[in-house]
Amino acid sequence: MQTPSVDVHEVADRLSEILDLVATGTEVVLTDGPMPVARITAVGASQPQPRVPDLHPDAMRTSDDFDAPLPDEFWLGRE
Repeated sequence: MQTPSVDVHEVADRLSEILDLVATGTEVVLTDGPMPVARITAVGASQPQPRVPDLHPDAMRTSDDFDAPLPDEFWLGRE
């Protein structure tokens, strides 16, 4: 099924219809002419997924001098 879209100029007149669709789990895209500008989904439909620890082990590292103070040249704008 294609995602229904509604032009932003029609939202006020079709709000009940849009909310009925969203209540059934259907996502509705708002458009301004041919351009999509927003997406309406049910509350809780796009909750962030829980983070997975160690999903990418060793993907990042902190340099040995991470906590070292920055030189005065940095703060004074000198090179």
